[in-house]
Amino acid sequence: MTNTNEAQALYELTDPTAAQLAALRGRLTDAAEGEGILDVAYTTIDTPVGSLLLAATAAGLVRVAYAREGHDAVLQTLATRLSPRILKAPKRLDAAARQIDEYFAGTRTTFDLPLDHSLSSGFRLLVQEHLPLIAYGSTESYKQLAEEVGNPRAIRAVGTACATNPLPVVVPCHRVLRSDGGLGGYIGGLDAKTALLELERAA
Repeated sequence: MTNTNEAQALYELTDPTAAQLAALRGRLTDAAEGEGILDVAYTTIDTPVGSLLLAATAAGLVRVAYAREGHDAVLQTLATRLSPRILKAPKRLDAAARQIDEYFAGTRTTFDLPLDHSLSSGFRLLVQEHLPLIAYGSTESYKQLAEEVGNPRAIRAVGTACATNPLPVVVPCHRVLRSDGGLGGYIGGLDAKTALLELERAA
């Protein structure tokens, strides 16, 4: 190797380009997937309601997070609750990203994705599993939802289950409103909830 080549190799090693870093990250991700040591893969996508972080385990999509939640904080929570073996690995999220794009384009009304509900349990999980039964473009009240899951007095607990839904957009907690028609709360903020409801009403 000439001195010029050595200098170039050293330069690339100490000051890699974005393309070289991406290639290195890709090889690292492929190796981790191949060895079965990538427990949580994540990526971010741009949507009409802002950047969404998507995360998946081998079992399925486990988290959808709005930017207002703090993506770094969400990743730290996933590392604590699920596994520290987390890498940015968009390939595992390709289907989820594509279906979410289709949803915002108005060409998809339901999601067909494997979901990992390991971040929820008990009554919250019961409520969250019921949410996809609320049809696209329809809404229910917290009170109706409490009745449908067999605990009509648990209106506040239903609200908490919606507010802590780890899979917003895909698991449509935005379709749940107050009995007077008010928006109630939403993990992505009321502007995002309004945008999702308007998107579905316009279909």
